Amino acid sequence: MFKFKIIFFLFFSFIINAQNEKLSVEKLKQDLTLFKEIREKANSGVYKYRTQKQIDSIYSWAFLKINKPKTLLDFYKIILKITDFEGSLHNDTTLPDDFQKKYSSGNLFFPYPVKLIENKLVVNFQNTEIPLGSQIHSINKIKTNDLLQIFYKYYTTDGYNISGKSIGIGSSFAKYFEMEYGSKKKFIIEYSLPNKTEKIIKKVAGISNDARKENFKKRHSLPIDSLQYGKIKNKYSFQVILPSIALLTINTFAIGRNAKDKEHFIYKKYLDSCFQYLSNNSQIKNLIVDVRNNGGGTDPNDILTFSYLTHKPYRENAEAYVNFQEIPFPNYLVYEETEPQKQLEERKDFEDDVKEEYPKLENSKYYQDPKFNPLLQPDKNSFKGQIFLLISPRIASAGSLFASLVTGNTAAIIIGEETMGGYFGHNGHTPIEYELPNTKIKTQFSIVNLEQDVPKKPNQIFGRGIIPEHEVQQTFEDFMLNKDTQFEYTLKLIEQK
Repeated sequence: MFKFKIIFFLFFSFIINAQNEKLSVEKLKQDLTLFKEIREKANSGVYKYRTQKQIDSIYSWAFLKINKPKTLLDFYKIILKITDFEGSLHNDTTLPDDFQKKYSSGNLFFPYPVKLIENKLVVNFQNTEIPLGSQIHSINKIKTNDLLQIFYKYYTTDGYNISGKSIGIGSSFAKYFEMEYGSKKKFIIEYSLPNKTEKIIKKVAGISNDARKENFKKRHSLPIDSLQYGKIKNKYSFQVILPSIALLTINTFAIGRNAKDKEHFIYKKYLDSCFQYLSNNSQIKNLIVDVRNNGGGTDPNDILTFSYLTHKPYRENAEAYVNFQEIPFPNYLVYEETEPQKQLEERKDFEDDVKEEYPKLENSKYYQDPKFNPLLQPDKNSFKGQIFLLISPRIASAGSLFASLVTGNTAAIIIGEETMGGYFGHNGHTPIEYELPNTKIKTQFSIVNLEQDVPKKPNQIFGRGIIPEHEVQQTFEDFMLNKDTQFEYTLKLIEQK
């Protein structure tokens, strides 16, 4: 027993030292300079939503913040702020794997899953200390609104979007709190009971990382939002829910690796049968298309699905370009292969693909060859009735591209909440990852700057997600009962029409 205590103490001391060890200003400046140069040369979306002056300004701020030695974690938070500021949901900057594992070991976390309901942070867990549905006003004397603003940097979204950050808050609030403020044995929570205004203060104990994960699995909202966070088994489904209403649910476009994949062909055959059925049943005049859990996936599942909803020829995008044909700073590239020769082959294959698809140099940008963006035709069985598209903050990447095409190019009625993926475009398709030499922080982004083939509309704002015509959030009462507010609203809307 004594021996175990010594080993545990040494291990815990190692964790503390790893957390508190500071890197020199010189090393931090080297990594920050390289980070900036990589993004300027390789990331075609760095100035998509920010001017050069704005980008220069945030780097000036960052260099001022590292005027003295800092821990890896403190430097990481600076890098995260820049990553988030750029405005791309495909941006992903991570701590070294070993550090992340050691850092979370033995630490204590905020005990309850939470959720943003009607713009209020509520307890999303049945427990005996603070009742389910209680509104949290502050934690350790930090106001909830201040916490949310601080935590936004941990979850990137397109442009200036905020709604999508609720997905990160809902899944990782306790992890963000620990990352920002460290491990806490106790949490002082100021809250009010459901539908009450009186504020109550209570101390609750922190819990282990394993307990945090178990609590999240048992969250109250699991029946409603399980597909937003877990592995999606039922990727798509179709059903006639009333004599005049059909429902097509597409929870992901990660259906096969590409157009030649067997899984993609099965999906295409499934869509064919669904829309052939609709074409032969004129009584079904309303089609609800539910993509609220769709965080993206692979081509061409998104544009294939759109072919069944449009009556006009269309393209995937109006324009697409990259910043390079030969990978900048290859010495810092993260490869899938481990052997040097295979890494060279991997890099050559990547560059050959880029050169083939983006051959035309114009104004320092390499534009997509039109043959990779052909004019596509509607399917012969495309739906002729009224479409109702259900959207949410979870929608991203290929999911938001699909939703944008439907919103911009059909007469669909859009219901739900603003998506995290942009209406006008995004950076996507081809990810690339680098590792900074001193801190070993990894940064990933997608290199293709896409302008989606959608028209300007009065209610769609540059830098924002897709804005619904009917903004419908889950009400607090429906949250407590785990009812689908948006779906029930849609059925009532159809009934009224």
